[in-house]
Amino acid sequence: MTTPFPFTAVVGQDDLRLALLLNAVSPAVGGVLVRGEKGTAKSTAVRALSALMPTLDVVSGCRFSCDPGSPDPGCPDGPHEPGAFETRAARMVELPVGASEDRLVGALDIERALSEGVKAFEPGLLADAHRGILYVDEVNLLHDHLVDLLLDAAAMGASYVEREGVSVRHAARFLLVGTMNPEEGELRPQLLDRFGLTVEVAASREPDQRVEVVRRRLAYDDDPGGFAARWAEEEAAVRARIVAARELLPSVRLGDGALRQIAATCAAFEVDGMRADIVMARTATALAAWAGRTDVLAEDVRQAALLALPHRRRRNPFDAPGLDEDKLDETLEEFGGSDDDDPDPDPGPDGPGGGGGGGGQPEPDDAPQGDGDAGAARPEAGEDGQPQPSGAGEQSAAGASEPFRTKVLSVPGIGEGATGRRSRARTEHGRTTGARRPRGALTKLHLAATVQAAAPHQRARGRSGRGLVVRRDDLRQATREGREGNLVLFVVDASGSMAARQRMSAVKGAVLSLLLDAYQRRDKVGLVTFRGSDADVALPPTSSVDAAAARLETLPTGGRTPLAAGLLRAHDVLRVERLRDPARRPLVVLVTDGRATGGPEPVALAGRAARLFAADGVASVVVDCESGPVRLGLAGQLAGELGGTAVTLDELRADSIAGLVKDVQRRAA
Repeated sequence: MTTPFPFTAVVGQDDLRLALLLNAVSPAVGGVLVRGEKGTAKSTAVRALSALMPTLDVVSGCRFSCDPGSPDPGCPDGPHEPGAFETRAARMVELPVGASEDRLVGALDIERALSEGVKAFEPGLLADAHRGILYVDEVNLLHDHLVDLLLDAAAMGASYVEREGVSVRHAARFLLVGTMNPEEGELRPQLLDRFGLTVEVAASREPDQRVEVVRRRLAYDDDPGGFAARWAEEEAAVRARIVAARELLPSVRLGDGALRQIAATCAAFEVDGMRADIVMARTATALAAWAGRTDVLAEDVRQAALLALPHRRRRNPFDAPGLDEDKLDETLEEFGGSDDDDPDPDPGPDGPGGGGGGGGQPEPDDAPQGDGDAGAARPEAGEDGQPQPSGAGEQSAAGASEPFRTKVLSVPGIGEGATGRRSRARTEHGRTTGARRPRGALTKLHLAATVQAAAPHQRARGRSGRGLVVRRDDLRQATREGREGNLVLFVVDASGSMAARQRMSAVKGAVLSLLLDAYQRRDKVGLVTFRGSDADVALPPTSSVDAAAARLETLPTGGRTPLAAGLLRAHDVLRVERLRDPARRPLVVLVTDGRATGGPEPVALAGRAARLFAADGVASVVVDCESGPVRLGLAGQLAGELGGTAVTLDELRADSIAGLVKDVQRRAA
């Protein structure tokens, strides 16, 4: 068995360690979401927590970890007789991103259920995690249908397995811990709200601290057992402190003054629902217990707000998480001053994750700040007479206009890509459209087709009772149609002909709106830009639409229009992505006025590049950005070469997009 890295040996990351410890003290806090860049000890800290969790008493032989003091009356392994129990460590169960539904919730033996009426059930990861920790690394990459199952189990404290009227239920209460890199995409708001606390982690910029991280990691890799032994005393001390805090927790008093501060804070920051208030109350109580106190102080409320509210304030994926601490302090001061507060509190013992009255304050963010304004050079005329800076022929980035709601742009036909919400696809979830023989394990039974396949053989199989004699060859898998996520590749013209700030602002607003739509529909997105003499992949295909929005916001304009280069670069991106993810179908959104300059016969060359997409059957939409009294209609011609359709910026903002979708499908038919 691999020796885990000691929790107390993790360098820095005070907020992360504190949030994990608070959940160990009070699992009712609701789990932790850890957001941060790669290589910041997220997974290391989470895995190390399991060694600090207090041991559990479980019913002997129960696969569902029932508590012998109050066993689950509906346990599939029950009913349990009083008596035998065993003590073991709390489990930490890891949910892989690519896990199947049956691996998560468990599987029923459908053949035995139909032929014998026996509920033969193989427990899944939710059963293993009951009364322990369920850890999801890269939780933002988890498939939507698994997210739905997690939401249901977290809300009800139980897991239900349903197969054509045969159902099994078991308890599933666990500490949900997830880690994610925001660069790879954001979580759905429903799952985000299920995490009690969230912390942002980043690598330290302090050289001495970085040196210590490397020193400890190398020492651990050389001798895991010896390294763990050197930290055994500190680990034992933290474990004992968790046990003491758990015992003290029922005695902690949450006074009316602290409750008013919690309610006022949640109202001031306009969080949705009441879950934030409840989580803050439980977190503040756990902070007091961790500090060895029986009264909740204003410092506890402040720390609880910093851990429980940032992820609940996001209204869309482009909002930066976080709280205005000045506003937080003003709210706490305005609603403070209750007699419930002790004017001279005992700070309590120090310990890992922060001590003192509020359990430790978050460190200032030492991540490097973005560059300031680049400034503007003296303007001169560009391709279309619009002002441009002199020298490099480049303008500073224009800001995006206000995003707006769009309607669905879908890829025609039926795909088999990752579950999403854009285009039609054959999926594991959705409406039933037919039946087929199962390939591998049976997941969704088509009952009527199974009975129809078994019926002609009943006499030959010697059927004598009421039940059907069902064989493996009779089982039929239901084929279902749902929605898939696509790769939406934006190809944006950033040349001088697009450089008018008002026009580029509108273009960016339109692309931003489509990015928001891509986030909601669980798409991957990519961004190719072209200007000057070449094209660049500003963002390789990713699930992080906020990363695409950030690249778009800083996009400068100016120079010639190498349209063919932009199309060829986009075609190359799709070729590489097809090798990585062949099932995900692409949708190309080309944003341009259709003009092409630079090199011999630039328009003809762009037409030849566009025909490559048509030959591959790639769905495409051209957003025509041409403006002014004289219009050449080049974008419409380009859409014809692509085999797609064209729409103006004004039409993109109107309800006529519905007609655009039908036009895309009609052209592809």
